Amino acid sequence: MKFIHIADMHFDTTFESLKDNLGEKRRLEQREVFNKMIEYIKTNKIPYLFISGDLYEEKYIRETTIQYINNKFEEIPETRIFIAPGNHDPFLKNSYYNTYNWSQNVKIFSNKIGKISLEDVDIYGYGFNEFYGKTNEIEELEIENKDKINILIMHATLDGSLTLENTYNPVTTNLLKSKGFDYVALGHIHKNNVDKNNNIVYPGSMVSLGFDELGKHGMVVGEVTKEALNIEFINLDPTEFVEYELDITEIPSKESLIENLNNLYIPENNLYKIILKGTRNFEINLQSIIKLMENNKILKIKDETKLKYDLEEISKEISLRGFYVSNLLEKQKSGKYVDKEIEKALEIGLEIL
Repeated sequence: MKFIHIADMHFDTTFESLKDNLGEKRRLEQREVFNKMIEYIKTNKIPYLFISGDLYEEKYIRETTIQYINNKFEEIPETRIFIAPGNHDPFLKNSYYNTYNWSQNVKIFSNKIGKISLEDVDIYGYGFNEFYGKTNEIEELEIENKDKINILIMHATLDGSLTLENTYNPVTTNLLKSKGFDYVALGHIHKNNVDKNNNIVYPGSMVSLGFDELGKHGMVVGEVTKEALNIEFINLDPTEFVEYELDITEIPSKESLIENLNNLYIPENNLYKIILKGTRNFEINLQSIIKLMENNKILKIKDETKLKYDLEEISKEISLRGFYVSNLLEKQKSGKYVDKEIEKALEIGLEIL
């Protein structure tokens, strides 16, 4: 049987970390990506679509977006769609999962493990019914017909802590493997773990939500039989978030740094977070640099540079400079002051002295 597996679309998320109108652009790109998937299903006549939670943001979702999603589902009436709600789109009493008139080809699982029996496959699923949760039913679950293809769909934390107060359905790899499913379609982790030798799969988020989700994003396309599993990750997201390290040791001034940033080549569809490395020769004020910089493909800058001075050697000098550094280093060692504040005081004071 052929299938597509997606998760963590987060329709109507706010993209709070993106500046200006980029959040609106990303919401349009979410639809672009979703449309690509629907067209792929049509072209390749994919009979099954597994959605492992967080399809939308319960807190922000609009009915018009639900209508859009459902209209897309109605475009593929021959495809059976199975949704296991996650912690961002739980199956609440008043949620759209519970109140909306979904297309006939859509099955939405609740917080009790359900099973849908079809001619050649049994599909099991579990969905959140609140924003945190866990199920112990998976431990008791037994596959009823091992001669058929057996699929499990759910939103879960794989091999995470079982002791956290706010849990997101923690399960272990060993437990899932012991159940004997031919494919386990997971959601919740936004980075894919696609490996042709592994049948417990996170597809990752369909579009990146920010710089904590680097790399390619899209969907998993697969074919499973009782004898074999073939899966492939297909990139769909037109935008990639990238971290880039820039060594500024040889850059003499703020003006030169801004020139370097403005001239940095960035591929058209990429958005960059610049991490400044090395030793600095001037005071770095990130707000000032970002304000003056013209390269709008750079969204964030992080300063991980170090002072160029050998502070221990300077602290031994019999001079005003040595006394100043020695005094600040003692304050730093006391633990009563924030390291960044001490470092800034050292930088400004040494430049003056």
